[in-house]
Amino acid sequence: MKFAAACSLALVASASAFAPAATSSRNSALQLSKEDFANAGKAALAGVAAVALMGQPAQAITKSELNELTYLQVKGTGLANRCPEVVGEGKITPKSGQKLVEMCIEPKAWAVEEEIGKGGKTEKKFVNSKVMTRQTYTLDGVEGPIETSGGNLVFKEKEGIDYAATTVQLPGGERVPFLFTVKDLVAKGNGPSFVPGFQMGGDFNTPSYRTGLFLDPKGRGGTTGYDMAVALPGLQSGEEGDDELFKENNKVFDVTSGRIEMEVNKVNEEEQEIGGVFVATQLSDTDMGSKVPKKILTKGIFYARVD
Repeated sequence: MKFAAACSLALVASASAFAPAATSSRNSALQLSKEDFANAGKAALAGVAAVALMGQPAQAITKSELNELTYLQVKGTGLANRCPEVVGEGKITPKSGQKLVEMCIEPKAWAVEEEIGKGGKTEKKFVNSKVMTRQTYTLDGVEGPIETSGGNLVFKEKEGIDYAATTVQLPGGERVPFLFTVKDLVAKGNGPSFVPGFQMGGDFNTPSYRTGLFLDPKGRGGTTGYDMAVALPGLQSGEEGDDELFKENNKVFDVTSGRIEMEVNKVNEEEQEIGGVFVATQLSDTDMGSKVPKKILTKGIFYARVD
């Protein structure tokens, strides 16, 4: 009995050692106004995220520690959805031809812009939201070349797992899907070296949440399927009959733009690693052109290595 109890305690201790960080930060308060969203493209907002994310999780794990784990040790723990932490405050000056590799971007909090009515007036505010997607919303393996322009570093994203279909839920129960991504990102920095306080940011493209092969409940699609709702012919005949369902029938592959701002707060010169926080803004899914997209604000942490 004593041996069995000891084994049980050992298994519990082993499992807890690789348990993911507490996910309470998913619902972190994001009381931002419309003006905050307009200024989200500024690196100052990244500083706000740095304060919000200052407390590091107790189970923080570095890249080297993560590389030592086996598949079975990672499976089912949520570690695959987390970005490694960086230890150190050194300085890295990239040389010609080097790249940022193994970039990991992990969201920690989400907000959706909504119109809030009060006293007969309406104003747009960001509302706290809860992520409904399982732990598959982190971008990983993103990489691209580092160039120098005017004495400042410029990162151009080229490849990697650079998109993740994500859904968040508003307090009222409405769910908002969006494609979290940094595709074709061109991030311009404010200096020639990665040091704590270094900031970079730029625009990226957000592809459609769904592709042309997707069929809606009535069998309509962008490149395949019906071109009208077969069960509703009376609403889609004549010169004006299609107006009401025009957007539903004519699917489009929308590509919108977003913006991300990053601030480095940790630099490991020996391992050539950088880590920090980010703030990203983008539009949600349009249901292939039939719905008006909402503005999404995402905050989190990132990791990358200079190679």
